[in-house]
Amino acid sequence: MIGNHSSPLEASVLVLNKMFMAVHVISVRRAFILLCKDLAEVVHLEDGQFATYDFNTWREVSEFRAKHFREEEDDWVRTSNAEIQVPRVVRLTTYEKVPKHTVKFNRRNIFARDANQCQYCGKRFALSDLSLDHIVPRSQGGEGSWENVVCACIDCNVRKGGRTPKQAHMSLIRKPEKPKRSPMLNLKLTSKKYQSWKTFLDNAY
Repeated sequence: MIGNHSSPLEASVLVLNKMFMAVHVISVRRAFILLCKDLAEVVHLEDGQFATYDFNTWREVSEFRAKHFREEEDDWVRTSNAEIQVPRVVRLTTYEKVPKHTVKFNRRNIFARDANQCQYCGKRFALSDLSLDHIVPRSQGGEGSWENVVCACIDCNVRKGGRTPKQAHMSLIRKPEKPKRSPMLNLKLTSKKYQSWKTFLDNAY
């Protein structure tokens, strides 16, 4: 298999509704099921234009690309007799609902919003070395909200204790805000692999 070190089936696929609006992100396995059942089509960027393919046509295009146009960031799934390129975007052919974009307030999204960077010392850490900090501590009436919870390294969190940054003579590297779109999506957009998502996400969010 070609591409990154993880399995191509672990890649993500952006799903659009019938009107080409981004609705959610699914696994490659789920995307192939939708394509096989003719519930979706592949949307692929070619020379600055988006082309659409049903599953059979995409399989033929994949065979041609496998021989002539392999690119480093492409992922491929091998079947018994061919290789099929993993699509990055699919469009549901009958789904017309307009998505509701609410970003879940949870630990994973806060770490993603802050890019695994301690908001006090500015250093990046592994998830195991990070914690969440209430800027205004709960003991002083601080809420669990996007604007009051940040990613902090364990040392800074201990140093700050149950005080506000001002009381602890510490300062935040940036003002925390509620993200306009999923921080996990923003992280994916930093990868060359998912650049084709940007057009649809910029229009939707």
